[in-house]
Amino acid sequence: MSHRERRIWLIQYLLDEQAVYKNAIMPSDELEQKELLRALLNMRLPEPVSEEFLAIQDVYLRAENESAGIVKVADLPSVPSNDHLILWQGDITRIKADGIVNAANSQMLGCFQPLHACIDNVIGSKAGVGLRLFMDELMNRQGHEEPTGQAKLSPGFNLPCSFILHTVGPIVTRRLTKQNEADLTSSYRACLELAVESKMESLVFCCISTGVFGFPQKRAAEIAVETVKNFLTENHQLKKIVFNVFKDEDYEIYQRLLYS
Repeated sequence: MSHRERRIWLIQYLLDEQAVYKNAIMPSDELEQKELLRALLNMRLPEPVSEEFLAIQDVYLRAENESAGIVKVADLPSVPSNDHLILWQGDITRIKADGIVNAANSQMLGCFQPLHACIDNVIGSKAGVGLRLFMDELMNRQGHEEPTGQAKLSPGFNLPCSFILHTVGPIVTRRLTKQNEADLTSSYRACLELAVESKMESLVFCCISTGVFGFPQKRAAEIAVETVKNFLTENHQLKKIVFNVFKDEDYEIYQRLLYS
């Protein structure tokens, strides 16, 4: 089965799962096919899936992720002031590290909105349906939604990272409060502690809570850098911690904090 044939097979399987899609037409364009597959993965509920689907999906997604270009933490330069810290701009799903951090919601099941640009959606799309199934089982055992400021661990599935650390950051609705700041500090701290508990040596942080959760970017970066630096004075297991940014504005903020 070719790469294209795998993509079409996966799309057709997902369409056949739902009667509402029975009259759907398979796009002929490659980009449209990829967007349709991602959308279907985004919307799929955490329900049982065949082993054949998982096998074909895994081969397909790993090839897609590899074609995007794998970035090894070991190859990234540290900031001049601290050998343990790295600033990198790009897609967090490309990074090969022990763990990457996902900014999750309290359901911990990923983003269900088709083609949404949030990190939760991107990670779920590229990891595959196994991630949502894993998190659903974990949350069913827990029996309640995830509180703000804690962290949960999952495998990386089809991503180049070994693990994904899922944390629910604070939502800023009006003005920033001391509790918001304490909750964001807790999210960073919980991820660091979980990484150490899981014997990781490299960890990649996204900009937790600064997207739709509304946390001011500059203050969030200050909290992130301060929390990580303080943690490293207490624990030396983590050898490399990456502050991963996507927006130019965030890169400039972190650059001022880490390079000044």
